Amino acid sequence: MKPKIAGNEQSLQKWGYFFVLPFILVFCIFNLYPIIYTFTLSFSDLKGLRADFSFVGLKNFLRLIQDANFWGAVKNTFIIWGFNFVPQLGIALVLAIWFSDNQLNLKYRNQVRAIIYLPNLLTAASVAMLFRSLFYYPVGPVNQLLQALGIYAETVKDGVIVKEGFNFFRSVPFSRGLVSFIQWWMWYGQTVILLMAGITSIPESLKEAALVDGATNGQITRHIILPLLRPIMIYTLITSMIGGMQMLDIPFLLTDMRGGPDYSIRTTTVYLYNIAFQGVNDYSYGAAISVGVFLITVILSVFIFFFMRERDNSSNKR
Repeated sequence: MKPKIAGNEQSLQKWGYFFVLPFILVFCIFNLYPIIYTFTLSFSDLKGLRADFSFVGLKNFLRLIQDANFWGAVKNTFIIWGFNFVPQLGIALVLAIWFSDNQLNLKYRNQVRAIIYLPNLLTAASVAMLFRSLFYYPVGPVNQLLQALGIYAETVKDGVIVKEGFNFFRSVPFSRGLVSFIQWWMWYGQTVILLMAGITSIPESLKEAALVDGATNGQITRHIILPLLRPIMIYTLITSMIGGMQMLDIPFLLTDMRGGPDYSIRTTTVYLYNIAFQGVNDYSYGAAISVGVFLITVILSVFIFFFMRERDNSSNKR
């Protein structure tokens, strides 16, 4: 009987390889090969309509280190991501605690959870075009509403005060704030779901024991829920940062496709697209930018992981 069982297991392993093979092929063709080719291009001089290229060593990376536009794009990316992530995590944490608290017994919480998750199902391109039309100058719906309320932008032309609609996308704070708001609005629902999953995985016996000892709901949240949610919050932080470094659709389509006004919403991927697929089509330098973004993301992710792990180790030693 034993050899028969071993034979069945061996045949099952063969079928496992057969079912995994399509995924491996698709991954190698559409993921692994583009990654290797991108790294190869970053050391070349391919641009324009040329098909051949030669290797130039670290020339593109030396240019990248000295490129003020690239580091300005990195700065814009972290500003927009920061103003998105902080309220995203804070509001999502409050909502997750409320929705997971059986004592509150909130009505329609399942329906509310579905509603706040709906924006995550929309495509970023359609959302960007929606908000662009809402704040369109000079006769967008927002301007029409403000004008109906008697609110106008006043400018002086030839000594005469002229009342007109607001050109929202000429304002750097507004443009950055709008991109951050859209990113928050689209993704905070998913963060709520993740945090709720983490809260529901916490054993109820811990909360009940704390209640028996006289702990309040606030103390349970601070001393039980939040510490045990740290792994989920670290995961959310890292994945949100990775998504922020890849932010393209919304800042690209919201204004002039180059990150205006004054390139204030030109993120790293928008800059990459401008370099590689607009103008001179400098594919090699665009590949170097993508590698630079990858390295920044990896370094920050490793730093966050080891920083949080170091804090865990120090707390355990105490």
